[in-house]
Formats: sequence, structure tokens, C-alpha cells
Amino acid sequence: MKDYEKRMRKLEKKLSRREKRTKSMEDLKISEGVFDRSTLFILYWFVNKGIFETLHGIISTGKEANVYWATDERGKEYAVKIYKSATSEFKKTMWMYIYGDPRFKSVKKTMRALIVAWAEKEYKNLRRAYEAGVRVPKPIAVRGNVLVMEFIGKDGVPAPIMRESPPENPERVFNILLEYVKRLYKFANLVHGDLSEYNVLLWNENPVLIDMAQSVVLNHPLSQEFLMRDLKNLLKYFKNLGVNVPVLEEAYKYVTGE
Repeated sequence: MKDYEKRMRKLEKKLSRREKRTKSMEDLKISEGVFDRSTLFILYWFVNKGIFETLHGIISTGKEANVYWATDERGKEYAVKIYKSATSEFKKTMWMYIYGDPRFKSVKKTMRALIVAWAEKEYKNLRRAYEAGVRVPKPIAVRGNVLVMEFIGKDGVPAPIMRESPPENPERVFNILLEYVKRLYKFANLVHGDLSEYNVLLWNENPVLIDMAQSVVLNHPLSQEFLMRDLKNLLKYFKNLGVNVPVLEEAYKYVTGE
């Protein structure tokens, strides 16, 4: 009898938690009013899996995605990136980065399939970068058009992008970023593809690379062109901050060894 009562209490608690999570998602649906049915089902799935419990306000908006602050039942913070339906122009841009990547050669050319592939691509690229020792938001999970990752910041306040908050020691940050580009190339087999002061967060004066959906593998036909563009952006930005940066050829040789 005691065992039965214990099991019933455990079940009641489980149902109570699920009801609470469902209620929080219903509140979200009413307050935000921006999610389609498919995205809402995915958010329900994450909540019921216990990956996060509450989705709070939006912390950044973009053409391709919005990022939300979320917490789990222990108060641990997450960033939840929800990819939007792409415009026809953005769809062309996305294909430029997906084409030539063997991981996504079988992607269907429908809008929904493309968005799902884009989310999965960022998850896989973040995981590769993280495992290579590059400071990126640690990827947690991906499902459909929703990516859950580490929140860079504290108490719902995200770390600033480098463009808005230049580093106090730009030479140090430049050297770290150049090393990250090298690690991406050598150990993750990746080129960021859109690296600039707009895609770097500064947290405790340490750079964190973000927005890696467009990152490409080295055998992508445009990987070298993207790498040169990344390096030009870094050199230009830090030169304007007074850093004695190397010439483009030297930076390229440092990254590739060629």
C-alpha cells in the first residue's frame, strides 16, 4: 500500500510539472503571438523533455532568426534561436552556403526543409567549433527550426557584440580571434564564412563567435574565398582600433599553414 501511495504521489508531481510547463507555453503563445503551429509544437517538445522550462522575452532579432532567453527549473539560462521562414532573396543566400556541403547534399528544395537544414547546420558547426576549442555558445539541442544553446550573458542580459562594445585590449582579442580562425580551419575543418565585429560577442573581455549557420567545410567550393573575407574583416576592424595587424597574406599563412 505504501509503495502504491508513493507511486501515485510521484505521478501527481510529474503531471503537475507537465501542467505547469504547458501553462507557461500557453502564456507564451498568447503574449508573443509570433509562432506558427509547427514551432509551438517544437517548443512544447523541448519543455516536456525538460531542456528548458520557461521561454522569456526576446533578446535579439534578425532577418533569419529571433533569439529568446530561456531558463530551466534550476534557473540555468539558455538561448533559444528560432529560425524564420526565409525570403526568396535569403533563400538564394542560404543555398550558397549549403551547396557543396556533403552533410546536406540530400536536402529538399522546399522552404521548410531549407530552414530545418539551416538550423541543423548551425548546431553541427557549433559542435565542431566547440570540440575544437573555439569559444562559441555550447550547442544543447536542435529540433526542426529551433536551436537551443548556451546563453552568453547573465540574468537575461546578453553579452554585447564587439561592434557595440570594442575590447579594452584589442591586441589581445585580435590574437585570440586569429587563433580561433586557425582552430576552426585546422581542427574543425570549417571556415566561419561571415566573421566580423557583428558576429563576435565580448564576455568578460573574451571573444565568443556566434552565427555559424553559414560556416562551411573546407571542401566547399567557396571556402577559401570566405576565409579571405573573414580575415580581411578582422584585419580592417582591429587596424582601425590601432592594432599592428599582419598583412593579409601573413594572416592567411598563419591560419592555413600554406
